[in-house]
This record gives sequence, C-alpha cells and structure tokens, in this order.
Amino acid sequence: MDWGIHLPHLGRQASREGLIRFAQKADGLGFHSGWVSDHVAWPRDITSKYPYTDDGSFPPPADMSWLDPIGTMFFVAGVTENLKLGPTVLVLGYRLPVVTAKAIASLDVLSGGRVILGVGVGWMREEFEVLGMPFDHRGKRADEQLELFLELFTRDHPSYDGTYYQVPEIGFEPKPAQAKVPVWVGGDTEPAYKRVVRYGDAFHAAFEPIENVARGWARIGELCEEAGRDRDELTLSVRLYLDPASQMPRRSPSPARPEQMLDTAGRWGDVGASHILLDPVTRGGVEGRIEAMEAFMDRVGSQAG
Repeated sequence: MDWGIHLPHLGRQASREGLIRFAQKADGLGFHSGWVSDHVAWPRDITSKYPYTDDGSFPPPADMSWLDPIGTMFFVAGVTENLKLGPTVLVLGYRLPVVTAKAIASLDVLSGGRVILGVGVGWMREEFEVLGMPFDHRGKRADEQLELFLELFTRDHPSYDGTYYQVPEIGFEPKPAQAKVPVWVGGDTEPAYKRVVRYGDAFHAAFEPIENVARGWARIGELCEEAGRDRDELTLSVRLYLDPASQMPRRSPSPARPEQMLDTAGRWGDVGASHILLDPVTRGGVEGRIEAMEAFMDRVGSQAG
C-alpha cells in the first residue's frame, strides 16, 4: 500500500514554516505523495450542494486561508526530494487549459518528474461564476482539456480543434519530465467512471464508504472490458480522514487497537485500493498533524506495506 498525506495549505495552519516542516517530515517518513485541494474564492452564500457532507453544506467559511494549490506544489517541490505531488483534485474548469498545462509541465520539470495530475469537474457553480468560467458542459470541457494536455505534453507541434477549445499549431516547451504525467480522475458518477477509462491512470475516490468505492471500481472494470482496456493498468486511490484518536483512515471512527487498524487497511486493499491518501484532522495545528502521521506510520503504515 502507498500512503499519501494532505498538505497543510489551508486554514490557520497554512504558513511557509509549517509547510516546509510538514512536507519534509512526510518525505522523511517515506510517504508516497503529498496532496493539495483546489478552491480559489467563493461567495459567503452558496446554494450548490457539497457532495461530501450529509446535508450538502460546504464547511470552510469564505474567508478561510487557502493557499493556491499549484503554487503550493511548486513550493513543496523545492523543499523535498522524493514526495510525489498532486491535487485532490484540480478543478479543470477553473483555469484556462493552456495556462494549466504550462504550470503542470513546469512543475514536473522542476520537481524531477514527481507530478500526479488529479482532476475533477467541480461542483460549486458560484465559484465558477466568481472566476468568470463557464459551469455548463463542464464534463465535456474537462474531457477536451485532458485531450489538449496530452497533445501539448507529447507533440512537437501541438494543436487542437475541439468544440470548446481551439489551439493553432504552437510551440510548447518544456515538455514534462515524465514520459506521461499520470492522470488520476475523481468523481462518483457514470461520466467520471468513463473518464477514468478513457483518460485516466487511476480512479481517485474521496470520502466515500468502502461499499460505494467497491461499486464504482466494479463499474470501472465493466467499462474497461467494454473498451478493451485492462483494469489492472489502473490504480485505485482513496482519500480518507485520518482519525486522530486511532491513527487510522476512516469514514467513521475506527477502533484504536493496531490489529484492528491493520484489518481496516486490509479491507481497503481487498477492494483493490493500492494508494490511500490520509487527510489528518486533529488539534494542535501543524505539530498535531505531524504527530498524527508519525504515529500512523509507526503503528500502521510500516506494517500495512
């Protein structure tokens, strides 16, 4: 099992010193990857329903500190050596695609090929409107962006002629350091599953019960078979809260005994997950989160593989 960790780039914990200390500690502990979340600015009053709370409310207040995700990854790349870096997930419709592609390619070069491109279509109409970006047909627009990224990242003289995006033949250098930047697709809908099969290297599920993830993964398997693709080519990644009391990834509280924690990790492995992104929510700011991930790696991560 590979373990990812969410970086402290939002809320009161977000600071230069905290990011350096946390990211370097994660790198030293052997975490596979460090992750950031993507929001830019949104109104105080929103009516869009957040997919990951029971009542559809979005918990963070509009005036909460939230460092730019791409900028944060650049910063962390400069203070770490091995930690892969990805957004969970980058909302493709928030940014113009060629500008996004330039940032991702540059980050991959400067990090030495450590980028994972986590992508999604977004859910908050109000934030799209604040950013002056279209909310309609965002799934189809996302598909075109992914096609355009591949063109820009791999072709000597890239161009693109889509329904929503048109790019004449241009120069686009440097290319990413990786021969292929891995694309990890988020979402829990049929279009998202199809996007995984068409464009993805992984299915990245966030804050979902294990039975929901298992159903989605099975559906992706069916779609792979229809498309003639081997699902074994894909990674299953899940994003879960790290319970500060038990040091265990959870959807709901888990027992604290190490053997039970290992059993929970094993059940995710049985579903097919080979990467778990831990989102530590604990008191004590950055230091509390560092203690949580140290305890996790000592009690669970090293034994669960």
